Amino acid sequence: MSKDKIQYICKNCQATAIKWSGQCTKCHNWNCLEQIKVALNMPDKMIATNYAGSQKQSEVMYLSQIKPQQQIRNTTNISELDRVLGGGLVIGSVVLIGGDPGIGKSTLLLQAAINLSTTYKVLYITGEESLQQVSLRSKRLEMPPNDLMILCETGIEHIQEITAKHQPQVLVIDSIQTIYSTNINSSPGSVSQVKECTAALVRFAKQTQTSVFIIGHVTKEGAIAGPRILEHMVDTVLYFEGDSNARFRIIRCVKNRFGAADEIGVFVMSDKGLLPVSNPSAIFLSQHSSDVSGSVIMVTYEGTRPLLLEIQALVDVAYGQTRRLTLGLDHNRLAMLLAVLHQHTGLAMFDQDVYINIVGGVRINETAADLAVVCACISSFKKIAISNKTIIFGEIGLAGEIRPVPNGEQRLQEALKHGYTHAIIPRANHPKNKIKNMNIVSIDRLSQVIDHIL
Repeated sequence: MSKDKIQYICKNCQATAIKWSGQCTKCHNWNCLEQIKVALNMPDKMIATNYAGSQKQSEVMYLSQIKPQQQIRNTTNISELDRVLGGGLVIGSVVLIGGDPGIGKSTLLLQAAINLSTTYKVLYITGEESLQQVSLRSKRLEMPPNDLMILCETGIEHIQEITAKHQPQVLVIDSIQTIYSTNINSSPGSVSQVKECTAALVRFAKQTQTSVFIIGHVTKEGAIAGPRILEHMVDTVLYFEGDSNARFRIIRCVKNRFGAADEIGVFVMSDKGLLPVSNPSAIFLSQHSSDVSGSVIMVTYEGTRPLLLEIQALVDVAYGQTRRLTLGLDHNRLAMLLAVLHQHTGLAMFDQDVYINIVGGVRINETAADLAVVCACISSFKKIAISNKTIIFGEIGLAGEIRPVPNGEQRLQEALKHGYTHAIIPRANHPKNKIKNMNIVSIDRLSQVIDHIL
């Protein structure tokens, strides 16, 4: 029998120590050391197999000698999920999905697993719910009975035995925070347990070319629980955005080794589960019967998809300390835009409360929304309505210049499809060929925007 020695690992920086102490000597955080067991007499060959994933020694090769292989993808028959995955599920990839409790992570993966099981061998491992609960959910979703294999287990060693026996082509883990290893003396969900169990699943996926879905809990800050290394270990990271009580659910791809990042998929929650939305732009527009002040339409680019969004602004007199509140936009960006507006146009809002809302719960990360946000603030402040057939996009620099944004012509074409006939865009984004039925105003300074609106 091989003896085990005790080591301690830091939950924050992953530093190791031979004895417990109240403070980590590397990151200097308190009460962050966890106890783990390490086999003393484990052969070096076995250690290499556990951590490198193969007993075969690596050799140096020239890049010109390596022949790239075509990525084989399996469709989940859920169009929006396939979109955020880059066109389908890549064989041998590991996908991490995070989101708030009750937002639909388990529901979506159960739908995908049932669809994939009609063609492939799929094993669904649940650590949070019983088999009866999963069965009741499938009946509630009216999913047809099929050959989906289900296992209720939380031990990673037993999961490895089951997967070696049945050899599934697709594996679903719900969720990684419930999986534990007996080699680590810490509770399930701790940093050490999550990291080691994920590493074991990644090695299994790469060795056997099995596609693995992993559900991860999120912290109160909205990040996946566990160290950031958990996201670096997997191939694709998907996040549910928005409120779990809202009808529409948005999945954003923040990392993808096999496709475009920042791609989004839009779903609607129904009694039959999450259904993909074919025309997302229509649900993010309020469809006002007449022109209203403080409302501006812009075209954002999410991955490979142009998307029409409505930006609403409310500027009101502040009674006391002024407030800057944003929903779906970085509040620091709003403060900078208001400062640029004051400096280069003389329009001051230092004594006004400014509220910005992106309709539909979407979060905008690109700078193309700068011009639309400023125009919405001016419209609300001056109580001047901008035509609801006008789209606005562009980046604003600190010198008051209007800078171009990527994919300008594609944004205009998308707006034209939805019936928009006017556009205010950066001069550098003016299309070379005239677009029929669209009046385009090209500007290069912020002062020109004020003159055009007023």
